[in-house]
Amino acid sequence: MESKELTIIIVTFKSEEKILNCLKSISNKISVIVVENSNNIKFKQIIEKKFNNVNCILTGENKGYAVANNIGLRLVKTKYALVLNPDTQLNSQSIQNFFISAERKKDFWLIGPATDQMVKLDFTETNFNEVNNIKGFAIFFNMSKFNLDFFDENFFLYFEEIDLCKRVKKKNGKIYLDKTIVINHEGASSVHNINNLELEKNRNWHWMWSTFYYQKKHKGFVMALLIIFPKLFSAFVKTIFYFFVLNKEKRDIYMCRLSGIFNSIIGKKSWYRPALD
Repeated sequence: MESKELTIIIVTFKSEEKILNCLKSISNKISVIVVENSNNIKFKQIIEKKFNNVNCILTGENKGYAVANNIGLRLVKTKYALVLNPDTQLNSQSIQNFFISAERKKDFWLIGPATDQMVKLDFTETNFNEVNNIKGFAIFFNMSKFNLDFFDENFFLYFEEIDLCKRVKKKNGKIYLDKTIVINHEGASSVHNINNLELEKNRNWHWMWSTFYYQKKHKGFVMALLIIFPKLFSAFVKTIFYFFVLNKEKRDIYMCRLSGIFNSIIGKKSWYRPALD
């Protein structure tokens, strides 16, 4: 019965080495939508051949985490959806415990596993804690609470789930962490075949762009500018410093930070993409 009420969404991008272990940990009775941020037909063929419960959608290009997740979520016909990162693995009780949580907290909008999210939370009296934010590696959606309004597609990378939770709370929606739900998450290891410098430049550019955009969206332009200014100043100083000491890698990283901040301030869309091997 549970398998008929759930669809799992997994967004991938050059995640071939991780997604197989993730899919193996999911019951073949549960429908899975893999949204691959490329036009990798071979990847689609391999995934769908190995797993008859998986539908792999190719976006044609790297559209980012928010857009790709929305593509999957808008195809969901079941009562619940679970957004997973490809570098996660479920244990034998993960899905069952999500459903137990959903039954106990019927007013929920989002539920997350307490794995890696238990800092400063007191679970002594109950396995549940109502929270303001949950991490994006595993988010259980009560689909009836959403009207196709999921992730803000202006975000390419970072802050998508924070922004989602912020909007849910503004609507007085309930978000819970559950200690009984355990999901193994490797973290920062979903993408392969991109060199470390390109990954670092990509992370820095998008972290800065998304930071300013998020703050501007929820606190206004002036407050966002005040919040981002120390990071802007630091990036500028370090770019100059590493230019003079001839450290090209560090210089390029801080130039990406500067570029991300500047593009976000002037209202330009999140356009930076990593160079692929």
